Amino acid sequence: MATYLASQRTRFTRNEDVKKQWIMIDAEGETLGRLAGRLAHRLRGKHRADYAPHQDIGDQIIVVNAGRMKTTGKKMEQKVYYKHSLYPGGLKTANLRARMNENPVFVLETAVKRMLPKGPLGRKLMRNIRIFADAEHPHKAQQAERWKPVFK
Repeated sequence: MATYLASQRTRFTRNEDVKKQWIMIDAEGETLGRLAGRLAHRLRGKHRADYAPHQDIGDQIIVVNAGRMKTTGKKMEQKVYYKHSLYPGGLKTANLRARMNENPVFVLETAVKRMLPKGPLGRKLMRNIRIFADAEHPHKAQQAERWKPVFK
């Protein structure tokens, strides 16, 4: 009976054996939340057959044209980001349109970060994504594969 159990053991991918792929995504015309969900899925490595929830086996992702994303409905005016200075009366608010005009990278980065696990693994995964507001980026040497997220 021991040989039967030994043959059904879960395979574990060692960190040294993980092969990360470089992917480039053009965010122009993409919906903010849908794109962030696909990016978080890819960063976690859930698209792989050897996925493990405690391991960083996702891909390296480059996102360009983050300033040209779109949203549905009235989110540009109604979605609010809060920030507090930790002093009395120090609550500051800004809607999505103001944040997109100020720093479009922050908007997508925040959306992806909030979809990842909290703690050390989530912080490690956020090091695998690079977001740029326009089409120029310094990672051309990686020869990233262009990836078009498919939404249903």
